[in-house]
Formats: sequence, structure tokens, C-alpha cells
Amino acid sequence: MTTIIVPVGGGSGAAGTCLVAKTINPQIKVIGVQAERAPAAYKSWRAHKLLEDKMETAAEGLPTRTAFELTQRILWQHLDDFVLVSENEMLGAIALYAEKAHTLSEAAGAASLAAALKLRDRLAGQTVALSEWR
Repeated sequence: MTTIIVPVGGGSGAAGTCLVAKTINPQIKVIGVQAERAPAAYKSWRAHKLLEDKMETAAEGLPTRTAFELTQRILWQHLDDFVLVSENEMLGAIALYAEKAHTLSEAAGAASLAAALKLRDRLAGQTVALSEWR
């Protein structure tokens, strides 16, 4: 199985990823990830209605006070799962990128890695792609 993990701010990157990936192969799983301190899109996806929430994350590409209708409609139909990551989980992912890949990332760019680490048992044995597109 193949899984793509994509950060979500307003949701356009995740919506586009869902549409392209599922057109290529409907079996591909797409998981969205958002900062737990800016969860409007996550909460909207779970509730299947547009909600507003706080924007208190340091991950600049992820905070959105309110979910967007067009992207949420696509996510409601095509996104397989959605997870939240903490500030500390994103910082840990930034450190891992620096240590292992000699790559510098900001928090939103590291959110996918933070989610993969959080879901590592569930993702074991799969091909996993981490997106920075948000």
C-alpha cells in the first residue's frame, strides 16, 4: 500500500494531492496533518461542516482561522485520514531532518514527518511519501 502524508493549512495542497493520487490509483491513501494549535481544517473535516478555531502554532504554513468550503468538500470526499501534531512533534521532525538528511526545514514543512513518526506502527511496511505542499 502507498500512503501520502500532506500538511494542511487551507487545504488546497491536500485537496490537489487527493485528486491527483486517487486518479492515478484509487488505492493510494492520503492523510492530512495539521498543527494541534491551529486545528480549524482538521475539526471541519471531522465534523463535515465549516468551523473556526484558534491559530496559535509557530508553523507558519499551517494556521488558518477558518476552513475553506471548496477544499473541505474535496477533503470530505477523498481524504482518508487526518491527524494533528504538536509543536514538540514538529520540532522533533525538524531535528531529525537536520541530523539524518542534513536538511533544514521549518515547522510546517516538517509536519508530514512528524505525522509519519506518530503513525509509524500503522505505516510499517508501506511506501510512504511525505509532502511539504500545503
